[in-house]
Amino acid sequence: MKDKIINILTAFETDDIGKSFPLDYCLPLYHSVSDDNLPHIRHVINYKNTKQFEEDLDCFSKHFQFVNWSEFKDFVNGSFKPKKKIALLTFDDGFREFYEVAAPILERKGIYACNFINPAFVDNKDMMFRCKASLLIEEIGKRKTIDPEVYRVLNLENKIEKQALINRILNISYQEKEILNILAEKLETDYKAYSKKQKPYLSTDELKILTGKGFGISSHSWDHPKYGDLSLEQQMETTNRTFDYLKENGFLHETFAFPFTDFGVRKEFFDELFNNEEISFSFGCAGVKLDSVKRNFQRIPMEMGESGEKILKKETAYFRLKRIINKNTIVRK
Repeated sequence: MKDKIINILTAFETDDIGKSFPLDYCLPLYHSVSDDNLPHIRHVINYKNTKQFEEDLDCFSKHFQFVNWSEFKDFVNGSFKPKKKIALLTFDDGFREFYEVAAPILERKGIYACNFINPAFVDNKDMMFRCKASLLIEEIGKRKTIDPEVYRVLNLENKIEKQALINRILNISYQEKEILNILAEKLETDYKAYSKKQKPYLSTDELKILTGKGFGISSHSWDHPKYGDLSLEQQMETTNRTFDYLKENGFLHETFAFPFTDFGVRKEFFDELFNNEEISFSFGCAGVKLDSVKRNFQRIPMEMGESGEKILKKETAYFRLKRIINKNTIVRK
């Protein structure tokens, strides 16, 4: 029902996306850009190819003014007056394609981006648990038969359909991530060998080169937990550990983007976060929404299987729909 209403509202949107967009800022979010098959993310992220990415950028450039980090800060503080609504481009997770594919495109177009990274994965020392899940699913797709032990580990009946098995693996949480290592043995999947060969994440040297080129490298937690499932102490531990890493390496240490989502994160975390005077803002990824924490901004996931133009129109329509019932602001308690 929600999708039907949004599609109806979208049909009335004008071609001037910038004019109809309900906020003065647009915060697009990507993870990777590639024309290649990336087994470690293709089952968990619907990443765009280079043509789709450039089309999105051209759409943004037509309707918004791209800004860098300093300009965004000044805009929020009221000291930067753009010619039109602004766009701050962001990436998450620090995948290698940002260096090899996205950055050259952005340099050619003169567009800044900030990549929010997890230090635990830099230099391919480890791999995010969802990427491990994607590799397992890739392996399952190749097999005609599955070792019954795989089902036993997951407490599943071995007669269930393969898709049900895949869904269970996709639902493994950060707290359950050790299960992925057990499954890797059963499915003969070597995460370390894959990382050594494919190098899915950025290296320290690449991060420093990107910083030298003017791109932002900032905090996405230490190893990508879902913050709503952590205690306040755990939230601050992974956050502060990451800021320490950023400072030590000369990266951008005044902002933070939540891994997964900031859903369920209470006001007490933000009070602790912004108690550090060096921290300017934080970012969620709930689409076009306002937040009762004024220094927390919501980004728009752009890897939804649709063009950037269509996503922006749908987000605009959804925001208007939620505004009617006073549900377009996330309220923290």
